[in-house]
Amino acid sequence: MSESELFDAVDALLASRATLPSPEERKRLRRAHGLTVEEVADALKVRRATVTSWESGRTEPRPPERDAYARLLDGLAKLYPTPADPGDENAPASGAPAETSADPTDIAPTDTGPTDTGPTDTAPTDTAPANTASTDTESAGPAPTAADPTSVEPRFENGPLAVVDVGDDGRASAYCADGLILDVPAKSLPALVEWTLKEAGLGQPKLSGPGKPSDPLIVLTEAALGRYGLPVALTEEERLAGRIPENHKTVKQLIRADWKLTRRGFGPWARIYRPATGSERNCVQLCLPSWGALDPRHWGAAAQLPPADLARVLGTYAARVMTPRGSTAVTGLELMTALHPPTRAVRDETTGGFRKADGKNPGSLGEEPVDPAPCEAPDGHPVLADLPRFHVRGPDEKLFEEAYDWARPLTDDECLRRNLVGIDVNMAFAAGANGLTVGLGAPTHVEEPVFDPKLPGSWLVDLSHVDLSRVKVAKDRWAELDADLLPSPFTPKGDHPGGPAWYATPTVAYAVELGYEVRPVEAWLRYDNGRYLDAWYNRLRDAYLATMADLGVGADLPPADFLAAMDGWAGRDPQLAIVVSAIKATVKGGLGKLRERPRGEGWRSGRRWRALERPTWRPDIRAAVISRTRVNLHRKIVRHAAFTGDYPVAVLSDCVVYAVDGASPLDFLPYRDGKPLPGGFRLGVNPGLVKHEGTQSVLWGEGVRERFGAPELNLARYIKDGTVTDADNGE
Repeated sequence: MSESELFDAVDALLASRATLPSPEERKRLRRAHGLTVEEVADALKVRRATVTSWESGRTEPRPPERDAYARLLDGLAKLYPTPADPGDENAPASGAPAETSADPTDIAPTDTGPTDTGPTDTAPTDTAPANTASTDTESAGPAPTAADPTSVEPRFENGPLAVVDVGDDGRASAYCADGLILDVPAKSLPALVEWTLKEAGLGQPKLSGPGKPSDPLIVLTEAALGRYGLPVALTEEERLAGRIPENHKTVKQLIRADWKLTRRGFGPWARIYRPATGSERNCVQLCLPSWGALDPRHWGAAAQLPPADLARVLGTYAARVMTPRGSTAVTGLELMTALHPPTRAVRDETTGGFRKADGKNPGSLGEEPVDPAPCEAPDGHPVLADLPRFHVRGPDEKLFEEAYDWARPLTDDECLRRNLVGIDVNMAFAAGANGLTVGLGAPTHVEEPVFDPKLPGSWLVDLSHVDLSRVKVAKDRWAELDADLLPSPFTPKGDHPGGPAWYATPTVAYAVELGYEVRPVEAWLRYDNGRYLDAWYNRLRDAYLATMADLGVGADLPPADFLAAMDGWAGRDPQLAIVVSAIKATVKGGLGKLRERPRGEGWRSGRRWRALERPTWRPDIRAAVISRTRVNLHRKIVRHAAFTGDYPVAVLSDCVVYAVDGASPLDFLPYRDGKPLPGGFRLGVNPGLVKHEGTQSVLWGEGVRERFGAPELNLARYIKDGTVTDADNGE
């Protein structure tokens, strides 16, 4: 060994024992340089929760990450020495970029109604497990013990939000997320907005370097609504309009005080602002639960909780996901933008200050909307204006990537088994977004392209030659299967394709993975692309795992212990169970918003609607996520069938039902020495893994089908509790 190699080895030993500053100092240095937890984690190739754990003192870094982390902190310490006055520790560095801001009227998603049911197209409903390309990427690492509330800044010392209530004595109080209760002197709504911005200490730091802090959120109880001159509930006309009239006395008060409302007016989620001055935003968001702001499908009974409990629920969600910006669907979409802002600040060499950079922020969707390819556009879109009226597009004209809804009759052998057992994939569509390359810019039309599985886009190709009776399940291993007992991976209904059709890249890539050649006729491809949804997935995954861990369901539990922990998990802390529901709704609602349809507003076919004006209206991204989750679910079904000889009898989105003799997933999932089938179904709480959905008898299933005269009725829809009503079947 040479002398230089010896010295390098000694340097490595010294670095591995490098002294690190205290956890508080680590956080101070990161914030002083304007770095987010995500940026540090990406640079060190670790998880966000790992950096959070280092900064909280729960764990210490180990080589080789420790060496790089020590080097980073040492460099930052030279740039930002410890301030003499400890009270200034949280002050931003003078060299940190100023935050650019925009008027709240530019907020992309616009809720025009009291609740958000998502786009009229079928929105993803937490379906299918997730893999990256043809290999699994399910993370089985430990759940973070808590999500980082993205560093506490002095101006946000009281948290992201407060619930304002009025007691019997007429005094108004603001219940903050951490249990703090503030006196609210304001007796009018304009005064409440002023108090929130100047004295309340509410808000949330930005989630990414070029981003903006979240505006403070004020939740008004019914008693508070009366104090500030607002109705306790909306009339039917106001509910349909999604707002109170512009001539309402409280709205006039705001206007007289020089406050403005966004285009959606004063509704269940109202934004009150004055135009931004410099880097400072003057904006407060209101949430009015009694007006329907908290959809019970996603927030359960949150609207009926006492103020302190409601503050805890919304505060936990805000700390782990982000401050709600409207419905869970709107928040899911806003989270994408918050993690990948369309613009960034750069130093102006002339003035020495900061300005908005020319062009879009790398990795973002930019500020301008992008029209879809004709095959990606929903019916009525302006790019289809030349089509004849009442024209119905077929598979060779329209991209149709949706979640599974497939079922078949039971075989004679399956009828002799005792039970139907359903397994459900955790956070399936979120996991499907993980590691997925999606288009960031406009599509390019290509004739007779050579298929590239790494290139996102839409492909017109004939996959009718793919024979599911003989498929490749490993590099050099083929499996003989009963194709009649399997759904096709290429259509939502599981039907075999009859000719050329449009597919997203993951669907075509799966046909190649099964061992078959593909020859696209044409394609719309996006050469500007990236893993836009990775940070979004990581944020929601960490929020979900942290909350489930708080409910006693850890990420490292053995299969039997996991099933036991899942038994009654929601009853251990009903308030945290509401947070879990809201996180799941944020996933599917956010993805559904990528293809939001017209919501009234006098829209006519062929004309643009409001959602088209935002850069996050991207049906191609939604289609790619759905495509990937569907084929990933099919991959697991195929591997399970090849290994066990068992086939599903029904598949609905993220739920798969098998006919078995036992009553538990452990009775048919092939575990050996505690290890699952590689590439197959695996029990666990992580996104992409499965849990027990429900068990019903085979007699129940056959009875339901006989009752409705439907031998292929999808039993996965009712497997959870066995309840079937006439309304469910159109009677």
